[in-house]
Amino acid sequence: MYTLQSGFSIADRLVHLILPVTAGALGWIAWYSRFLRSNMLDVIHLDYMRTARAKGLPQRSVIFKHGLRNALIPLVTMLALDLPLRGDRGVFVETIFSWPGMGRLYYQSAMDRDYPILMAILIISGALMIIRIYSLTWFTDILDRASRYD
Repeated sequence: MYTLQSGFSIADRLVHLILPVTAGALGWIAWYSRFLRSNMLDVIHLDYMRTARAKGLPQRSVIFKHGLRNALIPLVTMLALDLPLRGDRGVFVETIFSWPGMGRLYYQSAMDRDYPILMAILIISGALMIIRIYSLTWFTDILDRASRYD
């Protein structure tokens, strides 16, 4: 996580983050970008996009304000529900790079059969999942004006 004998340096910490962050995020970036592309291709041909173009709005405004906003709704849902899977990937990244963290603690507790720590981590993960689902509802309400409750 940092070079010995160097003291605290933000640049040194960022250099040591490059490989673990790349290992943890590269596959997810490809997956989500393909999903967003597919959603945008579906949204582009809908009636309200044609109407926005007919009103004379610039293409950039039509794509970003009308298309992207509606294409992001399924992506936000997928992101919120995939967060526990990314936590599972954190177990591998923390174990491979010897980082201290919840993933490595979970792995080490499973190897040592330390059930109280395993249960505590699962309870924390469950509580975080509930918070994620509530935040998903909140973000979806922000993005989707049609689903707002009066």
